[in-house]
Amino acid sequence: MINITKPFLPDMNEYVSYLEGIWEREWLTNNGPLVNDLEMKLKEFLGVRHLLFLGNGTIAIQIAIKALQLSGEIITTPFSYVATTSSIVWENCRPVFVDIDPHSLNADPAKIEERITPQTTGILLTHVYGNPCDVLAIEAIAKKHNLKVIYDGAHAFGVRYNGNSVFNYGDVTTTSFHATKLFHTIEGGAVTTNDASLLRNMSLLRNFGHSGTEQFEMVGVNGKNSEFHAAMGLVNLKHIDKIMEHRKTQSLYYDKAIANLRVTKPAILPGAEWNYSYYPVIFETEEQLLKSVEMLNAHWIYPRRYFYPSLNTLPYVDNQEVPISESISRRVLCLPMYHTLRKEEIDYIARLLMRAQNN
Repeated sequence: MINITKPFLPDMNEYVSYLEGIWEREWLTNNGPLVNDLEMKLKEFLGVRHLLFLGNGTIAIQIAIKALQLSGEIITTPFSYVATTSSIVWENCRPVFVDIDPHSLNADPAKIEERITPQTTGILLTHVYGNPCDVLAIEAIAKKHNLKVIYDGAHAFGVRYNGNSVFNYGDVTTTSFHATKLFHTIEGGAVTTNDASLLRNMSLLRNFGHSGTEQFEMVGVNGKNSEFHAAMGLVNLKHIDKIMEHRKTQSLYYDKAIANLRVTKPAILPGAEWNYSYYPVIFETEEQLLKSVEMLNAHWIYPRRYFYPSLNTLPYVDNQEVPISESISRRVLCLPMYHTLRKEEIDYIARLLMRAQNN
């Protein structure tokens, strides 16, 4: 069976060596030494000023919204994982969807200003498949209208734009370290920011608002993560360069294998150093996609319609017109991609896709 993804797992002995230290210290959670070590090493690797390790990528978005004191309307993308929108609704704000660019699949900056109203307080956009948004255009719009910017960087680990970490753009970038991600801590996530005062607020928010053992400065939640998860992150970070280089090799091999397939791929932002975190293809019609999925599933291969459906169709939001997102979401498919996927398996997937297209 070939799934859409499998987590990278290091040699077990590497992980166990960290577990032995946890057992000796008997310090399992609450900002332990491994959590602190991981935060420092991630800041260095990613080239960011401030980073907090959190329980998951969803709580990261919720904490970012809360820390920036967003209310009313938040402009966002309909083409993302559900957590991008559900977090806005969870924080009692209204998602206002802006349609996507048909080539990059990111929110189209040219369509943002027309959605801004007096109730708009922020912009929350996703670097789709790790492809950076047009961050400079978005920054200009945000400054013009005095809006805060959050980027959902769940797919963008290690991505750079014009030589700078993509996590350095916006007021806050959130990310996910879920087991399905390029870099993972089993479960986990993070927020990054260049603003020290904002970092302090988010640090309070992730720990019940504690500013001392018996002091509570603000309402907070439990957004912390454990030493066990940090240990997995510390081990995996040692292998991340190898993981990313192998992912690029696999992606380029896919390009050759499906060269004759009638599909297109997203256009990566010029100036971006992409991480090849996913392998999405866009079919000409939804019918072709469904035939391909049926063919692959019949041979125990499970790609994913990622992202489907377009988030403007969720039952708990008011349906707003975003025709490009709705069209792309019906026709895009992410093919299997993970560290141990073999070239022979990529060839097999490509042959089945060609068979489905020619039937």
